[in-house]
Amino acid sequence: MDHHHIPPTVRRTYGTDDLSAAPSFAGGFINFGDWQGIDLTAPTQEDRVHSQEQLYRRTLRAFPEPREQLRLAEVGCGRGLGAALALREFRFASVTGIDIHPDQIERARAVNARALATYPDRLAYTLGSADELPFPDASLDGVYSVEAAQHFRELSGFAREAARVLRPGGRLVVTTFFAAAGPEVAERLKILLASFADGLDVPHSLDAFTADLAAAGFTTVDTTAIGSDVWPGFDRYLTDTVPTAHWSRNFLPAWRDGLLDYHLLTATRA
Repeated sequence: MDHHHIPPTVRRTYGTDDLSAAPSFAGGFINFGDWQGIDLTAPTQEDRVHSQEQLYRRTLRAFPEPREQLRLAEVGCGRGLGAALALREFRFASVTGIDIHPDQIERARAVNARALATYPDRLAYTLGSADELPFPDASLDGVYSVEAAQHFRELSGFAREAARVLRPGGRLVVTTFFAAAGPEVAERLKILLASFADGLDVPHSLDAFTADLAAAGFTTVDTTAIGSDVWPGFDRYLTDTVPTAHWSRNFLPAWRDGLLDYHLLTATRA
């Protein structure tokens, strides 16, 4: 795998720019958060971190009991805080964080040094891409990805690789935002949101991804729209961190206009 072929906007955003340092991503998890149950009257930085942790917990609860027997990989782990949370709170047998960006793997190992020392045989961070996962065939019980798939250039390779590394009966869990169907949607998203305009985010269709999963050998593909737990809370937090005209404020109207939605997706390897 040639890591020099990281898309330029992805390389810059998660390299020199270090998106985790942005005020809107307090805590370093780099996701929009699950704001269910959080008081939005005057959300604090602690609330913001809690929302990001909640999104991980919502994702990880989709794996069946007994979780202590499951070997997992997180695709697009970023700074690795979610993988450490998965091991600490859910007691999985092992969790390996995978990221295509060398800077993020370096950060993950540094930020989670104590967790790595505590669980030397159960927690790891390593380079890899969604369409070239560094695992043998049928070697994992679960694969998950939290708000990373919108950066993947295409999702069919991710579907095939997830199917390859999962054992029969293994589970894939993905949370991210998908674009609505229609030829005009991509152009409207580019106008509203700089992350689509500069190529950081790709307007993947949920229907196309579920078709990719079926073609790759997944069954029982279930999807749940959770935008109502994501966008209003995230936008409310942004009112105190970025100007009203900042492009990130347009995620809420894009969701309200039906251009995109946030989903939790689960699929079982046949």
